[in-house]
Amino acid sequence: MPGWDPQQYLKFERDRSLAVRDLVARLALDRPTRIVDLGCGTGTSTRVLHRRWPRARLTGVDQSPEMLREARAALPSVRWVRADLRTWAPRSPQDLVFSNAALQWLPDHRRLLPRLWRHVAPGGALAFQVPAPGPAREPWARARDRVLRRPGYRRLRAADPVEENVLSLAGYYDRLAPGATRVELWDQEYGHVLPGPESVVEWTKGTALRPVLAKLRSEEARADFTRRYATEIARTYRRRRDGRVLFPFLRRFVIAYRGRGRRAGPHRNA
Repeated sequence: MPGWDPQQYLKFERDRSLAVRDLVARLALDRPTRIVDLGCGTGTSTRVLHRRWPRARLTGVDQSPEMLREARAALPSVRWVRADLRTWAPRSPQDLVFSNAALQWLPDHRRLLPRLWRHVAPGGALAFQVPAPGPAREPWARARDRVLRRPGYRRLRAADPVEENVLSLAGYYDRLAPGATRVELWDQEYGHVLPGPESVVEWTKGTALRPVLAKLRSEEARADFTRRYATEIARTYRRRRDGRVLFPFLRRFVIAYRGRGRRAGPHRNA
């Protein structure tokens, strides 16, 4: 399967950007000078950061060359870096280590958090949001799983990265609180209003369905799976009287502030 498709992702840019705008607005940082946006994708989140702190030295990091090309064209003043988030490390500590809807793809957050925390400068913060496991995700996931249970598709079943990787609010708190002066955590459900069930299909094709579609070797096979999935989605997300559908999506937010002069890090074994 080809790499990340920027145009597929950008189909719902306004709705996808709601969470990043909420997270940036919540940050209690005065004038950070060095900011890194991990998993920046097309640069949607980076642009929100740039609007709030236009004088900061911004770095966007992503593994996808397709996404970075889109980001670089939209915001050429930013430093864009192609790197694997599992091994990425900055040359110097950052006033804000930020990530929007990317860390769920990385395993073992118990080890990931201490590594990211080491890159936060005194007086800075680590802030991220990820999809949260829970009932708000179940309708589309159940539709996907009904297709995967059919003959010919069972080999495609794979671990759900959100269910596998994302910690509870308590889990994040226990690992960040020992080294932070303040930790803020919350879940928020977004009730996206989409034109119809087909929009749910297009939304999930751009992100959550990628691990499944990546295992199908031909366009014909991907089209067949998508058609069956779309049928299940249409049964799951009923149109309202105006023809639209409601697409609830639960997201998990974490902000940890590092005090000036404190060297303690997140707890690895809490």
